[in-house]
This record gives sequence, structure tokens and C-alpha cells, in this order.
Amino acid sequence: MKDIELVTALSEQMDMSPHDVLKILSALYSLIGDFVSSNGMVTLNGVGQFEAKKNAERITANPINGKRYLIPPKLTPVFKPAASWKTYLKNFDEQ
Repeated sequence: MKDIELVTALSEQMDMSPHDVLKILSALYSLIGDFVSSNGMVTLNGVGQFEAKKNAERITANPINGKRYLIPPKLTPVFKPAASWKTYLKNFDEQ
């Protein structure tokens, strides 16, 4: 499902204009991104958890010339689906 399909489906189900639904989704995405990037965790019941894991700095080497490089630490987004989603997909796959 693409963004426009999601917006259209939500606007029909919620009886709202697609523009209003798009504004709500944009605000939700930005709030989740802002909170997770500040080392927080966002939990949506029935959906899952969004969080950021910090990867430590490390040293890597170029295999061609052997030169070593320091890779700085960085935040990586992580999503953990809720158990209800996992169960639904497992049951859906078995049908």
C-alpha cells in the first residue's frame, strides 16, 4: 500500500477529507521521529514499538589497501511489532 492509498482508505473510513488525514499522518510521523531521535521509545498498542538503538563507534579496514577508518556512532531506527500482529500474520500464513 502506498501513501496515497493509505490516505484515501483512511479518509473514507474516518469520513474526513484526504487533506486532513494527510496532515494528521504527517504530524504523527514527525512526532514519532522527533521522540525516537531523542532516545525515546514510542509504543502504539496493537501496532508495536518504535525506538532508536545506538551503534557504538568502530574501526573498519579497507580490504584493498589495508587503511583503517573510524566509523562514528550513529542511531539506527528499530521497529518491534506487537505480539497481536505476529499472531495475525502467523494465522494468516497458515490459511
